This record gives sequence, C-alpha cells and structure tokens, in this order.
Amino acid sequence: MSDSRLPLIELNGSRYEYEDVGGGFASAPLLFLHEGLGSVGLWRGFHRRIAAASGRRAVAYSRLGHGFSDLPPSKRTPSFMHEEAAQVVSSLMAALDLPEPVLVGHSDGASIALLVAAALPVRGLVVMAPHVFVESHGLDGIVAARTAYLEGDLRTRMARHHRDPDVTFWNWNDVWLDPRFRDWDITAELAGIRCPVLGVQGDADRYGSMAHVEAVRDRAGGPVELLALSCGHSPHLECPEATEKVVTEFLRSLG
Repeated sequence: MSDSRLPLIELNGSRYEYEDVGGGFASAPLLFLHEGLGSVGLWRGFHRRIAAASGRRAVAYSRLGHGFSDLPPSKRTPSFMHEEAAQVVSSLMAALDLPEPVLVGHSDGASIALLVAAALPVRGLVVMAPHVFVESHGLDGIVAARTAYLEGDLRTRMARHHRDPDVTFWNWNDVWLDPRFRDWDITAELAGIRCPVLGVQGDADRYGSMAHVEAVRDRAGGPVELLALSCGHSPHLECPEATEKVVTEFLRSLG
C-alpha cells in the first residue's frame, strides 16, 4: 500500500483527498460521491470519463476513512449519511467553489447526494443504486460482504485502495448491521428535491431493488428519469457504455 498522490483539503479539522478534473466553466460542475467501500480511486476513472464527455469540471473526494483521507475521529452512527450531507458536502462545495453542482452518487454516496439535493440548491442529480430505506434483501448482501472480508480476499483487495481497510470496512458494515439502523428511511425528505434527477439501477443488485429509485421517482419534487440495466450494484463499472451514455445525455439536457 502506498500513500495517495492526490491533493488533500482540510475541512472541519480533517483532511480529505480529492481529484479536481478541469473542464468548462459555462456549465455546472460535477461532484462525485462514492459508494460505501469506495474512494476517489475506486471510481476507476468514471468521473474523468464523464468530465471529458460532458466538457464539465468534475470533483471526486474520499470520505473520512476511505482512500487516503484522514481516519474518522470516531465510529459512525446511523445518522452518518445525514451528517456527511449537512457538514462535509456543503463545506466541500464552498471550499472548492462548486456553486449549485450536479451531484453524481453511487450507493451510500447516492443516498448522501439525495439528502444534499433535498436541502441545498443543485443543478441536477444522478443517483446509481441509491438507498432510500433499509431492505432485508440489502442486509443479506451486507452480511455476505462480512463473510467475504473475514474469510475471503476482500480485505486484501481493499488494502490496495485504503489507508486502513479495517476502518473502512467496519465503519460501513457495522453501521448497516446496527439494529438501530433498521428504521433508517429518507423517503419523506425526497420531496425537497426540485432539480432534475436521473436514477440508474441494476436488476441483479444484491444490495437493493428498483424500489429505491422508484421511491425517488414517486416522491421527488422535480422530473425524474429512470434507467434499469442488466447488472449488479455498480452500473458504471458493469455496464459502462450504457451508463456513460445516459449520464452524458442527461447532463446535456441540463444545458
């Protein structure tokens, strides 16, 4: 494992790694929010490809305990996604001059993006495999991930991409399997979303079903477009051409 070569930005006393991909300034910039075990590097260049295809500036960052950002000062609680949306994303937008960005989120990052869009003005929203509530189907996938971490090679693979893979994994796995988290539900907050939304969901996602993007469609206050793909939890990696095409077309429609 080596330290990240990405720049760091200090927010609220902690340092976050980020990548700022230059682009045109005539259109709203993009802000990418990664999945539960993700980081800037684990976007696998998706943010750079979307920046190039759309001509927009794109910023991706790693949450505390992910990639080579600082480790978090304490264990996460069931309110961690609300805290990230209210305390970190807003600070990052201000620090990097990202006024009314288009948010692009995956999994937990998509849920955080939904919460940001419900509270702050954003130009658009792309959510891939978001979580809106807790599904027993999704918890089964998280239990399976715990087995893969303890008995398989998941920890070895994660160690290539995170400063401390144990912190990354257990901060994610423990909070999702916390009994207090069973009641987590952001459905009511979706009504605050007024911007155009693109929701992308795989039909073989072990962490969630179409019910989540359908809830966004039914509850959000702005126009919502949905795309179902024949893939698992990561449409941008498993169906890259289709995902990049629909995201680029959606961004073009925003002007």
